[in-house]
Amino acid sequence: MKVGLVVSTADALPSAYAVYADDLCRCIDRCAGLGYDGVELALRYASQVDVTQIKPRLAATGLDIPCISTGQVFAADRLYFTHPEAEIRDKAVERIINMIRLAAEFGAKVNTGRVRGVIHDGENPKTARQRYIDCIQRCADVAEPLGVELIVEPVNRYEVNFINNCAEGLDIVRETGRRCVRLMPDTFHMNIEDTSFRDAIMAAKDFIGYLHLADSNRLAPGWGHIQFDEIFDALREIGYSGWVTAEILPEPDPDSAARQAVKFLRTRFPDRFAPKQSSERAETISGESELAPISETRS
Repeated sequence: MKVGLVVSTADALPSAYAVYADDLCRCIDRCAGLGYDGVELALRYASQVDVTQIKPRLAATGLDIPCISTGQVFAADRLYFTHPEAEIRDKAVERIINMIRLAAEFGAKVNTGRVRGVIHDGENPKTARQRYIDCIQRCADVAEPLGVELIVEPVNRYEVNFINNCAEGLDIVRETGRRCVRLMPDTFHMNIEDTSFRDAIMAAKDFIGYLHLADSNRLAPGWGHIQFDEIFDALREIGYSGWVTAEILPEPDPDSAARQAVKFLRTRFPDRFAPKQSSERAETISGESELAPISETRS
């Protein structure tokens, strides 16, 4: 398995759950120094990423971008797939398609988490569901030829009221009938909504494309009460060998959170994680203490 961390630009919303929110090249360098395999980019617009700058930093550090997350499209701009107004849905689809094209530059996936939207009061859930299916199909029409996976993330009931647990996410994934649409369990949300980590993972074993990790309090793994052994034993049983990415609060400070997450994963499950090594990356890691602090600014 490969280990990632969510990062974003300096103007990221707190709900982006980016541990580092700063210049993306600096974020990449910091994560390389800490021993991560990649960074997930939490974005509002695809234009926030300068591909000509990011690709050389990835090559120099040996890191990848496994996923682009889009929660800020919902949180900041209120664009989402279930919106009653077709114009708003069209804008949401356009924003995600731009993210898909960006993801194709890096061989990344696109997380369609909260951008799926909500079911409005008094609205027929079947109507909202169909709007979502129509929008995800339009996105899949672009993603599939580019080899980009669209990840459906169940999100707990306190944030949205649609697709809350893994069973509901799995139903949606199957309903789309698209090879590029996959499920992304998130342990923070699972702890609230799924009765069993193992049962949820086993039921979705053929459809899991990515995984978010956070402890019960949204802090780094090991700083809450989730029993991660159950989760990783189930992932091993189904033969999952993809990415596990920490989407956590930057508390008590970004560096402490990032260090705890990668240390927990590397040391607690050493037989399941093997960090890739390169001579340049080894030099970066050995010089970690000399790296300048990352800004903690949030807007």
